[in-house]
Amino acid sequence: MRQENFFDIELFDLSVGYKQQRGVPVEVLNRLNFSAAHGEMVALIGSNGTGKSTLLRTIAGFQPWLAGDVRVGGKSIRSMGIKEMAQIISFVSTENIRVPNMTVFDLVAYGRFPYTNWMGSLTEDDRAVINSAIGMVGIKKLAHRSVLHISDGERQRAMIARALAQDTPVIILDEPTAYLDVSNKYEIFHLLQVMAADRNKTIILSTHDLNIAFREVDKLWMITENFSSQGAPEDAALKGWLDQLFQNEHIGFDTVEGGFFFKKKFRAKVKVIGDGVSMMWTLKALNRKGYQIVIEAEPDFTVHVKDNLWEYSSGLDNKKFENIYQLISFLDKQFGYNL
Repeated sequence: MRQENFFDIELFDLSVGYKQQRGVPVEVLNRLNFSAAHGEMVALIGSNGTGKSTLLRTIAGFQPWLAGDVRVGGKSIRSMGIKEMAQIISFVSTENIRVPNMTVFDLVAYGRFPYTNWMGSLTEDDRAVINSAIGMVGIKKLAHRSVLHISDGERQRAMIARALAQDTPVIILDEPTAYLDVSNKYEIFHLLQVMAADRNKTIILSTHDLNIAFREVDKLWMITENFSSQGAPEDAALKGWLDQLFQNEHIGFDTVEGGFFFKKKFRAKVKVIGDGVSMMWTLKALNRKGYQIVIEAEPDFTVHVKDNLWEYSSGLDNKKFENIYQLISFLDKQFGYNL
């Protein structure tokens, strides 16, 4: 593949939405001031209906914006032609490609269209780029298999390979891990991270996999109905932005653990004594089940963790368990199942 030109993306007071034949345009998001540098992977996060897909399609040049500007490499995309745009920005959607007789190679080959002649003929160099892209995403063995006969995870890799074959410095992805299992989600995030870091791509993706994104991306673009901001994931945690994602009193963000959780009413106080990995997972299990971990306060019971044994003690009552499941099952009987 050719040496990349490096492009940053900048949004200036951008308002996006839809123009109507009659009446006032429908504004979805307004006055956005975001940026993404080359070599960065940026996650666009927000609840459903906030306009994430609309924003990404606007940046990719698929629909006009209502106000402000979108600049790539310092140049407004409004002044770019279709071919120039196709050589700078590639777009990956969650579209399920189901075309009879289309192979994975054929799908990836569509990424070369900005560089082929009017007949779409592939040169040897084009084929080399396609094969390289297929190899980079780890689906070389699937190159000649029908797109109808590959898994969702493999199809998503093929779509990313198509973007790689398009050889653009900017890649935009709308929910690239939707419908994938946990293993494939992490693999896709890792693949995109490598593409950003090793090939200096500017990568922007929308996602609902917040716990993964929080640990893997360089920057967050966050949008809600009344709020927008950008920064490192750690900034989002420290400044309390993530608590604004959900208009739900039952969901919160743990600034220590760095993850979202469902708020529960505590049903008993517990003091846990021990150390190491077993201690850590015991604390997680007790917290998940709604027990309040205390250090100085008087507990309702104590759990000692030592040598892969768990000992419950409360007054004169002492019991030992061989694993966390047994301990939790006992506690459920003691303190009730309902949270």
